[in-house]
Amino acid sequence: MANIFLHDEFNPEDTAMLQALYSRSPESVEKHTEKVKKTGSGKFMETFYIGYGHASIADCGSTTLFIEGLSILADKAIQDWPLYCGQETSTRYTDMTKQSIIDPLNTKESQQILKNWLDFYKSSLGPMREYLQQKYPRKAGQEDKIYERAINARAFDILRSFLPAGITTQLSWHTNLRQAYDKITWLRAYPLPEVQQIASNLEQILKEHYPHSFCQPVDEAAENYRRHILTHNYYYNPDQVVNFRFTTNIKDQDLEKWSYALTNRPPKTSLPYFLSELGQCTFEFLLDYGSFRDIQRHRNGTCRIPLLTSQYGFEPWYLAELPSKLHDSALKLIDQQIKAIANLPADKPTRQYYLALGFLVPCKVTYGLPATVYTAELRSGTTVHPTLRAIAHQMIRALQDHWPQLKLYADFTPNEWDINRGKQTIEEKNN
Repeated sequence: MANIFLHDEFNPEDTAMLQALYSRSPESVEKHTEKVKKTGSGKFMETFYIGYGHASIADCGSTTLFIEGLSILADKAIQDWPLYCGQETSTRYTDMTKQSIIDPLNTKESQQILKNWLDFYKSSLGPMREYLQQKYPRKAGQEDKIYERAINARAFDILRSFLPAGITTQLSWHTNLRQAYDKITWLRAYPLPEVQQIASNLEQILKEHYPHSFCQPVDEAAENYRRHILTHNYYYNPDQVVNFRFTTNIKDQDLEKWSYALTNRPPKTSLPYFLSELGQCTFEFLLDYGSFRDIQRHRNGTCRIPLLTSQYGFEPWYLAELPSKLHDSALKLIDQQIKAIANLPADKPTRQYYLALGFLVPCKVTYGLPATVYTAELRSGTTVHPTLRAIAHQMIRALQDHWPQLKLYADFTPNEWDINRGKQTIEEKNN
């Protein structure tokens, strides 16, 4: 019978070293942990000469970074990594009125643009809540606290579209040491100076805490290569844009032998991961930047980072949800802001800071079949933001049309008021 031990009390580098020793020693981990206790955590790794695959050893030690006061643009840059694990502040559940805003130009004109967006957001929250309370009155038996949270969440759902992408947020990043190093090398080359500075700060902190895992010399050729790629090719900004398109290289004949897996899958059960080998599904669509942030959370595939511009207009759903007075003010504000942003002396990547999350951007996502089904089904639910939910429904219909034999569990319930949003919270228990 196998013996099982759990050791999570050590420094991440020591934990990684404990695992690495398995590859060169048949001794029990219990003997190695005694060595850690004798030498002291943080010093254990120093007692060994590492003569092979140091990078793979760093896979075995993990840490958690907490990053605050960065723009939503920088937040997306950090999360643009297939193995990213973490959480960020949600604009769908959080009052953003007190958040500062990153202003890289810091001119009178740029400051005014950011102020205009935030002023509209702040001044509209009260009227928006009142309008929603009239539209969706509390029913008998519904708790006041849950109802109030649901109203607030709906107001945030709508008004988050007027937040500039430069507004600050916070996120956690749980990562192994190897992935942290690899990701930082790309962040150093990012098109935005804010991200480059964050990369430098992250590297400094990690070097101080884990000197054995962040001691690599800088390879200038690799640095130049990454800088060139990200400067010229990073943002997804195609010449031709479609409202929605589905393409796949999965061959129908390759699916035939998997008939049982496709037709007998129970609800809330994933397709077997190995079906990813059959090929990929690609979806292209227009989606507001706010909701792009939600679909980007699905990292079992590729989700290109779009360039945020005003070129494709403002998502109509947000405007349609406003009461009439706010609707008219919003249209004037958007027109005024587009003109002011166009006059800023900045390149396109920098102008993103001044554009609101409600503007439409071209998106492109590519997944294997299991990840495609998982993403489409999950994002079809009623608690998903309506603009992303509409895309998920299109994804489901495209899959149904292409592969009628593929069993899918989508939620096509009409978008209605859902008080369950008020239950999606984290709060301290009252003992």
